[in-house]
Amino acid sequence: MRKTLRLPALATAALIAVVGCSSSATPSVTPTIAASLAPGASAAPAEPGTDDGTRISVWTRASTQAQAQELVAAYNATHKNQVDLTIVPNDNMQAKVAAAAAGSSLPDVISGDVAFMPNWTSQGLFTDITSKIASLSFANQLTAGPIKASTVDGKEYGLPFIMDLSVWVYNKDLFTKAGLDPNKPPTTLDEYKADADAIEKLGGDVVGTEMPGECFGCEVFTWWPSIWADGGQVMNADGSAATLNTDEAKKVYTTMRSLVADTAAGDKSETGTTWIAGFEQGKVGLQPFPGSALAAIPATVNYGVTPIAGFTAGSQSTFVGGDAIGITSNSKHVDQTWNFLAWTMSDYAQVEIVAKGGNIPVRTDLASNKYSSADPRIVAVNQVAGKGVTPLAKNFGAAYNDPAGPWGILTRSALYGADDWTTKIDSQNDAITKVLAGN
Repeated sequence: MRKTLRLPALATAALIAVVGCSSSATPSVTPTIAASLAPGASAAPAEPGTDDGTRISVWTRASTQAQAQELVAAYNATHKNQVDLTIVPNDNMQAKVAAAAAGSSLPDVISGDVAFMPNWTSQGLFTDITSKIASLSFANQLTAGPIKASTVDGKEYGLPFIMDLSVWVYNKDLFTKAGLDPNKPPTTLDEYKADADAIEKLGGDVVGTEMPGECFGCEVFTWWPSIWADGGQVMNADGSAATLNTDEAKKVYTTMRSLVADTAAGDKSETGTTWIAGFEQGKVGLQPFPGSALAAIPATVNYGVTPIAGFTAGSQSTFVGGDAIGITSNSKHVDQTWNFLAWTMSDYAQVEIVAKGGNIPVRTDLASNKYSSADPRIVAVNQVAGKGVTPLAKNFGAAYNDPAGPWGILTRSALYGADDWTTKIDSQNDAITKVLAGN
């Protein structure tokens, strides 16, 4: 058996505090926030909505846990209202929302992958907040993608909550130990493969890279940018048909399959809950990474950030995603919930919590701030955002995130299937198109 890096989940953006049934307990206030904000104090000018001591239930997914917890902790420390945050494993979110919707038991707020919003909003799961958004003084500076994805028939049901995008991270110390130049990260997918191979040879508890074999949203987030970087597409313009059987796509799958030899044995069953734990512990050479989780990497890890590339030198792309957030149609506390949502977009929240934590503000007028230029790695993330893509499709989740869905079948086959796996891609692509089209 190969070595494994299956370690206890850490409290980072891609890890969940409780595996399986997620906890609804409100996270503790971090020391830095607790020291500066007394309960009931005001961290910003009065926000819209009502702050009267109501308990607000919020669901968010594991990939954006760290930033969501910081925002909730700060809000709870400065408001009478209190938010109860539930962390949902990434690939469980759709099923959990569907079950709650069927039973009219949705929480007050759902923060979910922006790719899910076209489907959820079209089903009537959210409250129309068009007028509330328009009333915000900074409405025109809000990142447009999540709002667009949450709009049906001209009515807006969602807002940007957490901005995220995919990058490559690499451990500079492991590069040095493997005889690689720590100041020269990979600029092509072939170079990525060569670097991972070299670091894998170090042996011990070190692995070349990580590959979450059972996290299909993770594969979307990290494989598709390499297809886009070389000019390929993954779907048609309206998201009703897949184009995941192109030569560009097949070349990416082939490289990912070859990288399995450089991963920990447990990666085949990795659902994304401990996907970045090994890198955070300095045991992984390089891997794709959520930009929202960079701030959680310990200072003891000497790491660098570089854009995801294709096979052509200089090619770059990223999946611009993250979470949109909205008030559900089951909520009985719309005004109180709006108070929370409006606060998360305030100057204080976006600069002193989001930007200070090394993350990307949801407001374009706050993208340049006193923290944004402090770390060149964060600058690198911000720069690649302009080269990214946010693919949208009404049936995105069913096609790509569902563990039993057709994209999961394709990726399992590409990574771990029999030697004839390439002969199945056309039919697998057809199966994805069928789901996208709602058939």
